Amino acid sequence: MSKVIIIGAGGVGAVVAHKCAQLPEVFTDILLASRTESKCKAIAAQVSRPIRTARVDADNVAELTALLKAEQPLLVINVALPYQDLTIMDACLAAGVHYLDTANYEPPDTAKFEYHWQWAYQDRFRDAGLTAVLGSGFDPGATNIFTAYLAKHYFDEISELDIIDVNGGDHGYPFATNFNPEINIREVSAECRHWEGGQFVTTPPMSKQARFDCPEDVGAFNIYRMYHEELESLSKHFPGLKRAQFWMSFSENYLKHLEVLRNVGMTGIEPVDYQGHKIVPIQFLASLLPDPSTLGPRTKGKTCIGCIVRGTKDGVERVMYLYNISDHQECYREVQSQAIFYTTGVPAVIGAKMILEGHWREPGVWNVEQRDPDPFMADMNRYGLPWTVVELDPSFRLDVVKGQEI
Repeated sequence: MSKVIIIGAGGVGAVVAHKCAQLPEVFTDILLASRTESKCKAIAAQVSRPIRTARVDADNVAELTALLKAEQPLLVINVALPYQDLTIMDACLAAGVHYLDTANYEPPDTAKFEYHWQWAYQDRFRDAGLTAVLGSGFDPGATNIFTAYLAKHYFDEISELDIIDVNGGDHGYPFATNFNPEINIREVSAECRHWEGGQFVTTPPMSKQARFDCPEDVGAFNIYRMYHEELESLSKHFPGLKRAQFWMSFSENYLKHLEVLRNVGMTGIEPVDYQGHKIVPIQFLASLLPDPSTLGPRTKGKTCIGCIVRGTKDGVERVMYLYNISDHQECYREVQSQAIFYTTGVPAVIGAKMILEGHWREPGVWNVEQRDPDPFMADMNRYGLPWTVVELDPSFRLDVVKGQEI
């Protein structure tokens, strides 16, 4: 059907390449590109059919544009670093190519996770007749789609949203991150914001803790409230929300390591002088930690990620829970990757398929919850991320064990 260029050869890029290669009727020609072509070639050697590779600097608009004009893909799947979203969007506009990513733009020198930089491209993509879909990973991505699906099929209006991301996997290292260490630690260390009463309320990072029992014997976990970018778009596109919160699980071991690293300055994002050189502490730390793309063979356990939505239907209050459970080892057997990369990469492939097949191809810049959730949800079941929806008792509330209920 179409040629695509995948930009980024990390763990998510590898999953995207594998899954695109499994759908030759949709992705007829695949080019995998990154600053280090050897990484692309290593991934290409693993996949089920031949794909091409190229070297490109995703920070260089002219270089990106030249590649896009030479290859003339219909779509770019951006799974590079969030710092590079805007340069890739600029290149897509210059070359006349549709665009999709999995995470919103983040300035390298400021820990801000906001969509306004990318939303500002709305008129330019619309006037060019091009589609840009933002945040088609899992969270953001599938969690946005889950919310939209529940709102469409189970409610007249939704009022409360809790996104719960539990990773019950164990990789065996004293301390490691399941995706890019710099992005992960910046995200976890940022001030928490949640949506409450028509505005964002700021609290210290992870100052509110709850206990959550995952379904299907995944286990019980401590979850901590933190800010995640989908809260920004979901609170905008579902104005009836009175409260929206994001929760993620962390072990005590992870939190203790992070506390020590933060206390000694290793999570800083400002350059410091070291023996006559400028180094960014968090980047140096990332170089010392295990490469997340190597965690697949040793990670065991399951992820459980979903949305609990409260609202009304025909005047009656109801609470629905929609979730996916993924097994780290099953993901590794299929695409040689642990479940964190898998659950991010598969929704990117499905989102790309939605654009290529015309379901989501409308000029402009869109978050995934603004698109029809139904074909996306059907493909999640078809391509490795089966989901379940259950109704909870209206009296259900998260079991908050630290921090006052608001």
